[in-house]
Amino acid sequence: MFRFKTLYLSLALGLIAAPVSSYATGPYCIAVAGGFGHGGTTFIAPGFSFPANNGCSPWAGFTKTASTVILTTSGTACVSSNGLVLTVSVSSADPMFLGGGSHASVTDYIRLSRTSTTTSFSSGTDVGDFGGSAKTTGCTSSLLTLPSTHD
Repeated sequence: MFRFKTLYLSLALGLIAAPVSSYATGPYCIAVAGGFGHGGTTFIAPGFSFPANNGCSPWAGFTKTASTVILTTSGTACVSSNGLVLTVSVSSADPMFLGGGSHASVTDYIRLSRTSTTTSFSSGTDVGDFGGSAKTTGCTSSLLTLPSTHD
């Protein structure tokens, strides 16, 4: 009986000690230069998990650009120690669109900021290949759709 109570006490302490600043996993989308469908590019991570402050998480997904181009995208997203800046550094590939050889991939470095840790990351810049102004955007069903054929 004592071991049973100890198990519940350990579980309760573990839940209390869990990091409060971690975020749920879900789709996350960043629009650059107006975003996909508006003359720009959208970076989409369907199963993104926000890192805690002063931490990093993998970015895995795809990027939609032009009218039908979809690139496979991966990299790392990091949140600053004060929780006010999200930096996403990714590489995207699509040999049919970009060409083969050493030009088959592009890189992007996106920096988004927010005014306090209780608000969402809102706007910033992408200084990479798809460069321009950047902002978070809703991950609509049309953005999250990954067709079997594309450029």
